[in-house]
Amino acid sequence: MITIYHNPRCGKSRECIAFVENSKQEFEVVKYLENPLTFKELETIIKKLNIKPIELIRTKESIWVERFKGKTLTDKEIVQSMVDFPILMERPIAVKGNKAVIARPFERVNEII
Repeated sequence: MITIYHNPRCGKSRECIAFVENSKQEFEVVKYLENPLTFKELETIIKKLNIKPIELIRTKESIWVERFKGKTLTDKEIVQSMVDFPILMERPIAVKGNKAVIARPFERVNEII
């Protein structure tokens, strides 16, 4: 089962869902803006992505620019910023088992199928 963390207003996210639908893989969609992730859930996803938390941040989002840009933040503070402001999280994220990818481009989902 693939889990896709999805923002319906994001074209790349919609492309990812269409791609997985066409692949005939079982999947579920989590609309993370409506159902924000917990700190622990985000930490788990970041570990599966094998990245630093800052690599999951949309640094051009106005919230990031206004509140966090130029500040020295710990990894925990960066994760907490995504808990507090889910829009900061890069998308879409596809997770299957212990593997995950930021599906930009959407074809990166093939890495976990």
